[in-house]
Amino acid sequence: MRTIETLFAGGVETVGHADAVNKLEQQWMTAAFKKPMKNPVFLTHTGLEGDDVGDKKHHGGPEKALFAYSVIHYEKWREEYPDTTFDAGTNGENVSVSDMDETSVCIGDIYRVGEALVQVSQPRRPCWKPGRRVGWIEFGRRIQETGRTGWYFRVLEEGRIQQGDTFELVERPCPKWSIAEMNDVLYHHTDNVPLMRRLMECEYTPESWQHELKQLIEGQTVDHTPRLYGPNI
Repeated sequence: MRTIETLFAGGVETVGHADAVNKLEQQWMTAAFKKPMKNPVFLTHTGLEGDDVGDKKHHGGPEKALFAYSVIHYEKWREEYPDTTFDAGTNGENVSVSDMDETSVCIGDIYRVGEALVQVSQPRRPCWKPGRRVGWIEFGRRIQETGRTGWYFRVLEEGRIQQGDTFELVERPCPKWSIAEMNDVLYHHTDNVPLMRRLMECEYTPESWQHELKQLIEGQTVDHTPRLYGPNI
């Protein structure tokens, strides 16, 4: 069943070392080190009560109220990179989920989970922070390349959710566009203008994606380096 394996929430904290020479070890502020929540937590239109984000310009808000990541991905990361520690929560997700991944979740999906009603709003776009967390500079790029990005929910109805709650699919208005297919178009098929145009014209494609797709269709170059590496380089 589609289930919340672990529910995570946490506040902003400063981690790293102020005098570090290695950029991956330098000081930074983040709310990615979230703690497992055993009791029910109220999910509002802007996220879980008691939860926060370190970068409010790029994270959080109604369109990124709840970040979900498939627990099965961590098994794959550990198999591929055994020298790096990958545990549930490593990506800073709010819900570590089972029996759900980018291939089985579609943009616009509406689910009942606990007392809340949520809708898939957009794929997560990986940045430099997961790489700094695990001490591996290429982690963000590998997340993007593999499509193991996770996704965000907007909240249609507020309510309490907790570990063990199941996601009941209520409506699937856009079955043609799974999260995996969206990722594939934006990151691997930028030479296919008709395909990019179809994704851009989908009413559930987020505005930021539509903007980038428009740039690519017009022949502009989009540089993902600042997002994927940031201050790590």
